[in-house]
Parts: sequence; structure tokens; C-alpha cells
Amino acid sequence: MKKQRVLIMGAAGRDFHNFNTYFRDNDSYEVVAFTATQIPDIEGRTYPSELAGSLYPNGIPIYPESDLIPLIQENDVDQVVFAYSDVPHLYVMHKASTVLAAGADFRLMGLKNTQLKSVKPVVSVCAVRTGSGKSQTTRRVSLILRDMGYKVAAIRHPMPYGDLAKQSVQRFADYSDLDKHECTIEEREEYEPHIDNGVIVYAGVDYEKILRQAEGEVDIILWDGGNNDFSFYVSDLTIVVADPHRPGHEIAYYPGETNVDIADVFVINKVDTANPESVLQVRQNLRSRNPNATIIEAASPLFVDDPSQIKGKRVLVIEDGPTLTHGGMAYGAGWIAARRFGAAEIIDPRPYAVGSIKATYEKYPTTGNILPAMGYGNSQIHELETTIEKVDADLVILGTPIDLTRVLKINKPSQRVRYELQEIGQPTLKDILSEKIKKIDPK
Repeated sequence: MKKQRVLIMGAAGRDFHNFNTYFRDNDSYEVVAFTATQIPDIEGRTYPSELAGSLYPNGIPIYPESDLIPLIQENDVDQVVFAYSDVPHLYVMHKASTVLAAGADFRLMGLKNTQLKSVKPVVSVCAVRTGSGKSQTTRRVSLILRDMGYKVAAIRHPMPYGDLAKQSVQRFADYSDLDKHECTIEEREEYEPHIDNGVIVYAGVDYEKILRQAEGEVDIILWDGGNNDFSFYVSDLTIVVADPHRPGHEIAYYPGETNVDIADVFVINKVDTANPESVLQVRQNLRSRNPNATIIEAASPLFVDDPSQIKGKRVLVIEDGPTLTHGGMAYGAGWIAARRFGAAEIIDPRPYAVGSIKATYEKYPTTGNILPAMGYGNSQIHELETTIEKVDADLVILGTPIDLTRVLKINKPSQRVRYELQEIGQPTLKDILSEKIKKIDPK
């Protein structure tokens, strides 16, 4: 039979994983190209032969998604696989319509063909949207498991923005590993807090190899999801975080709604700062889709080194990049801290933005008067520094999960905002984890 010619639409994460697990050694298909979006500078590169396997001795080219229609037509593509996340359902169907009109079939791939099975227990933490509070939930779970006497590795959803072959398997145990792998700001935001807690982090491109290496040194695998994607691994317990600051998104985004349907436990986060009616709406939506899952309400209280330094100041607020961009949020922890602790004014950084920072605002116009911590390479980090330097502010409030002064030159006084998950009422995550782990690993 004629091989099915396939194009995979991605963003340097789920796309590579779907290829590795289903298409790489599959003689029934020929993957002719990847397209890329969301991630700066990934297009124009090649998925290397070292990762693509024996069927692809020259690797597989990566093109910008804007080339989608001519790529389908010129390569006689039979199937287009949509393989990125954190997008509205309507967006997915617009892409499907474009693909169908160009002559190809449109495909979404699910758990059966993309999830890998571990020999160790797997706990997954996912979310309905980027910026829901998955990271602090994952940290909370890791510490509970550690206190129960288990050695844990957090395997993070991929963020491979550099040399893909070199990034096949990455292991992070201390800060020197972050420098060794030339991590971006986004990567550091996810890895550093785990390292600070003494938890090993794995990431990369080939998640089968990553899993097998991690299994050799830990008792429990903790899937640290990203971009509201579902887990790459078959999970013994799936925890899904929802955000009442965006009520309705839990049933309106792909594949966040998939996470809702497969969840064993929901964590409705940020109930301390959300409208009570919004919390109730999210709870009702979760219940309607998945009535058997346990619901936990939680807060992510804010801590600032010296709140008195904020009062009366004109401040520049810097927040986690993905939360503001494809996460669609117009504010975050830093903005809330600025308002709570009496900042006189939150300066709008958009008139001062340069280069790719300015382009980010143009691409994501819903971003509010705060600065996304974009830093996908040295050039973008320099443009972020330049933007900060140009803003006329008394103080910089850092709402990102890491201390940006470690990787950025900030020419103004700064205050860092920290936040950790705190469950409200019962059951707690500890209650649920203790019960579940005893069933699957009664040591």
C-alpha cells in the first residue's frame, strides 16, 4: 500500500512526541514536514536524523505554520496532525477547515497512541490553561511524596528550543545543569524551583529515553505538564488544575477539556483572589464533565520580601511569559501584588518595548500593561533588558517563578513575588496521595 504522507503541526513539544511514539518507525507513514508556531525561531530548522530514526536519514524539515497550505499541496499530503495545545476549540476547527479545504485529512491524536507506560508509579499534574497554577501544584505534590519517603523525578513537558539532538535527554540536578543546557528563561522558571526543593528534573525531546533513565534512579515519576497538554505517560493519578480567573475556559480550550475528562482530582486554584461566582461556575463546569473526580479548593498566597517598598511607587510589573501570551492572561501575581501593596501606578511598558518584545505585544494584543518575561535566546534577553531599562519606573516587581536578576541585568530596584499552593479544607493533596500511593505501592 502507498504510504500515507503526513504533516505535523506543532510547537516543538507534542509534535515531536507524537512523531517519536507513533510515526518514527512506522512504515505505513512518511512524515514530510513539521510546521511550527508559538515558539520563536524554531521554524527553518530540521528535526535531526539522530532523533528521526532510520526511515529519515536526512531528518525532517520544520517550516513556519504560515506555509501550511502550499506545503500540503506541494507535498501531496494525506493527513495533517494537529499537535500543539492551549488553544480555543474554535481555533482548532478553523485550522481543521483550512486543512480540509487544502485537500488533506485533519487528525488529533489521543492517549492510546501517544502515552508511554512506566514500570514505576506515575502521578501527573496538568491544567486546563497555561497559568492556572500547575507549577506550584506540582511542587506541592513533589514535596508531599518526598516527605512520604519516596525519591521523585519531575519530568517536564518539553521546551526544546536549542540543538534538538543535544537536548534529546536532559537532566537537571543543580544550577550548573541549567547553564550546561543553555536554558531559556521559560525553562529556568520551571526547573529552578524543583532544584531548590531537591527534586531532580528531566526534560528534552525523546520522552521514552527520558522515562527509562528516570526510572533507574527514582521511586515515583511526577509528570509536570505544560501548555495545558495531557500527560505523555499512562498515569496512576491525574491531578488537573483549574483557574477561576478564567471561568468557562475549562470547557472551551484544547486539550484542556480532555484533561477535565480524564482527571482523578481537580484543584481549583486562586480561590483567594477570584470572584466567588467564578469559583462556583468553574466547579459546576468541572462537575458536569467529570462528576466522579475529587475537587480541592486552593489558594496561591503571595509573599513579597518587603511590601513597604511597593507602597506609593510607580512600578513596572514583569510576569511569566507563557501565561501572558498564549495563556491569554492580562495580569498575574506581580500585578496583584502591586495593587494589594499600594503601588501608586503600574507603568504600561508597551510604548517602551523593542524588537521581539514589541512583536510579542503585537502578536498577543490581550496582554495588559505588564511585561512578559520573554527570553528564548541571548538576543531576546537583551531586548527584554533594554525594554526594562527604558521604562520610567521607581521599582520593578518580579512576578515570575524565579529570580530574574540571576539571568537579567535590571537597572532599577526590584521586589520579587513568591507563591506556593495551599489547600483549603479537606481533602488535601496529602490525603489523596497517601491513599492512592498505598494502593499502587504498599511498601
